[in-house]
Amino acid sequence: MITLENSSTETITIENVSRRNFLYGMLATSAFVVCARTSSLLAKAAGNGAPGLAASTPSSIGGTAFHPSVFVGIHSDGMVYIVAHRSEMGNGVRTSLPRILADELDADWSRVTVLQADGDTVYGSQDTDGSHSVREFFDVLREAGATARLMLVRAAAQQWGVPESQCVADPVHVVSDKNSSRKLGYGELAALAAKLPVPKKEELQLKSPQQWRYIGKPAPGYDVAEVCSGKPVFGMDVRVDGMLYAAIAHPPVLGGKVKSVDDSATLKVIGVKKTVAIDPFKPPHAFQPLGGVAVIADNTFAAFKGRKNLKIEWDNGSNASYNSADYKKELQQTARRPGKVVHTIGDPDAEFAKGGKIVEAEYFAPHLAHASMEPPVAVADVQGEKVTVWSPTQDPQGVQEQVAKALGVKKENVTCHVTFLGGGFGRKSKPDYAVEAAVLSQKTGKPVKVIWSREDDIKFDYYHSVAAMYLKAALDDSGKPKAWLQRSVFPPIGSTFDASAVYSGAGEMSMGWNVVPFDVPNFRSENGKAVAHVRIGWLRSVANIYHAFAVQSFANELAYAANRDPYDYLMTLIGNGRTIDASQKADMAAKYPYDIARLRHVTELAAEKANWGKTKLGKGTGMGIAVHRSFFTYVASVVEVDVDDQGTIRIPHVTTAVDAGIVANPEMVRQQFEGAAVFGTSIARTGEITATGGAVDQSNFNDYPVARMNDSPRQVDIHIVESTAPPAGVGEPGVPPFVPALCNAVFAATGKRVRELPLARNGFS
Repeated sequence: MITLENSSTETITIENVSRRNFLYGMLATSAFVVCARTSSLLAKAAGNGAPGLAASTPSSIGGTAFHPSVFVGIHSDGMVYIVAHRSEMGNGVRTSLPRILADELDADWSRVTVLQADGDTVYGSQDTDGSHSVREFFDVLREAGATARLMLVRAAAQQWGVPESQCVADPVHVVSDKNSSRKLGYGELAALAAKLPVPKKEELQLKSPQQWRYIGKPAPGYDVAEVCSGKPVFGMDVRVDGMLYAAIAHPPVLGGKVKSVDDSATLKVIGVKKTVAIDPFKPPHAFQPLGGVAVIADNTFAAFKGRKNLKIEWDNGSNASYNSADYKKELQQTARRPGKVVHTIGDPDAEFAKGGKIVEAEYFAPHLAHASMEPPVAVADVQGEKVTVWSPTQDPQGVQEQVAKALGVKKENVTCHVTFLGGGFGRKSKPDYAVEAAVLSQKTGKPVKVIWSREDDIKFDYYHSVAAMYLKAALDDSGKPKAWLQRSVFPPIGSTFDASAVYSGAGEMSMGWNVVPFDVPNFRSENGKAVAHVRIGWLRSVANIYHAFAVQSFANELAYAANRDPYDYLMTLIGNGRTIDASQKADMAAKYPYDIARLRHVTELAAEKANWGKTKLGKGTGMGIAVHRSFFTYVASVVEVDVDDQGTIRIPHVTTAVDAGIVANPEMVRQQFEGAAVFGTSIARTGEITATGGAVDQSNFNDYPVARMNDSPRQVDIHIVESTAPPAGVGEPGVPPFVPALCNAVFAATGKRVRELPLARNGFS
């Protein structure tokens, strides 16, 4: 049992429900628990040696082997319990995923309770990154719901002694007899259904899209009422009996170490218990703690005050020579030289050699911080070989793995309870802060809550990579490019896991760089090497941010060079419907081909809805357009700006068209793309992390500001394309096209080209 304090004065006592206890508790009350069959994803988890993965039937659960992929249970009172195995951080995953299952189950949504899963490999991947929650589990959850529905139908048929074909699940939480008025509620059938064998996949009959009641229909968030009243438990809310608090003085420079420490003034602070040294990481840093000195106290105030009083002499190591201004010049120089070839079509060098009209441009995007509203926080309680962690994490399995590695215990002995996340954007899938809590709990013998301040969050983040890009095109007589070269240079995410990594991996190159969606006969993309001097990590939409910024800005520049309307020119570049080679894995290419017709359609739709070319724009106003495909989703944005004589930018209107295939919940999709416009505004206008002497210069929202209400778009209209294509991502794809669309709009309004982010670097505010 733990006690949690929410944002009100109310104290709540709850019991964390593990997957196993959830099953045992429901069996004790004649519950019916159905287990989804092992999909290829879950089979892969089984092959990795996860515990308890023997195949089973519902009747064997409880003391014997049971099926691993437990997502749904039905209580004898008819209440349906659906497990949400991904993390909720405003992304709507606790609504969208359960509603997929509930639809196939024909469950009454008002009688559904959603339970948050602990970290456990039996659920398949729980990493809530990469916009793949719905995409990866759409079929798995549909099958789980259809399995439960079929077993309930069979239970009713057995109860009535009639053929199975005579019974049907109604969309009112009951099974009906087609030939009579008889009905049995799901709760009445639970005990009998639990005794039946799990049907084979071939026996399932999934609903047609015309039969869907929840999938594709807008619905508010499952927790929206609780969120609005301050009831959900976030990581910062967790309290455990006997818990101590920790604030950590991290090395100011990556790889730095403590030379000496004087904690005498710290130990005089009332409430401070002790100071504890944390070992520096061994390269590669990966998800290890950064090291430093932790101040252990019985309250947060004392911990932070005690840390402030520490006198530490640091050995800053080799990265002390890192200065972002010099590093920028280094990256730009590298981008001007031939790099490692990523992809080639035709012979661009031969075309460039012919001369004619050549257009060149350089673009630059700085490091970015995640700056989620809730800074990193975690509670850990180490009891011998058993470890319990409470954390706002995007990857509870990652927490288990990294904590086990750091403490030298078995992964299955680490329990990770997932709280709500006050934002994540990719930062909270990196569990270094949870590992810190576990290490300190082991060292102190007490439960420990590690809290990062906002300053810690900004100064010691896994930063979105800085990037320098060079683009060159040769235009034919009509102004269309006959040759295109692009070169990108940035410290890769791979440096987090391999200290010697200086070139990008295939994943980052696939994010809008290895190919362009344009009809260009001669093309080459390249990558230059760059050494990382800070921790590099993924941030919402990852390398797509700077790649889309460069490619779509350059396309806009070519339009003006050709004396063409930017939208008309963009459509010419896109060309007619075709499928292009995006150099992705064969299985994904087959399921998610890069369909230019879909890209063209969202571009047309965004322009149409924004009244492109039909709106009279006055002085200082302008429209910009950009389109990008990421996470298999096609997105086009038109941004309208109003820039005054002082360079202050206002964004009265944004129009975005989205083709994400089958959409689970349109309401959640709209929210994600509205949020992407605000997020994109922040990183485009003022987002910039710099460093001097190896230490990050920024520390809080005063020097790393995020968009406030008057900075954000006033109106954002989202237009979702109806599609029968497989579900694609929605959490991240809205960011990449927004940024260049905004910059292109600024050029249209002012005549000043933006080739370097943030806009504040160009005299705008």
